[in-house]
Amino acid sequence: MMENKSVSISFLVGILFQTGALVWYVSSLASSIDLNSRDINRHEIQISNLSTIIQDQAVTLGRMDENIKSIREMMEASRAKGD
Repeated sequence: MMENKSVSISFLVGILFQTGALVWYVSSLASSIDLNSRDINRHEIQISNLSTIIQDQAVTLGRMDENIKSIREMMEASRAKGD
């Protein structure tokens, strides 16, 4: 009868340790999820900033292209007058 109680106590101790390990695992998992969530938010802000920069660069590139076309037309007109 005494042996049966010690098995029961060791079983309860084992369950207690497993429960503690499960709580620790879930806690670390929740911490990882929070960290990933913060990283995602930070990346979304960076992507938004990069999108704005890309749009500004596209506008600048369009202006440069128009300036180059104007210079080319001016040079061709100047060449045509010189001939």
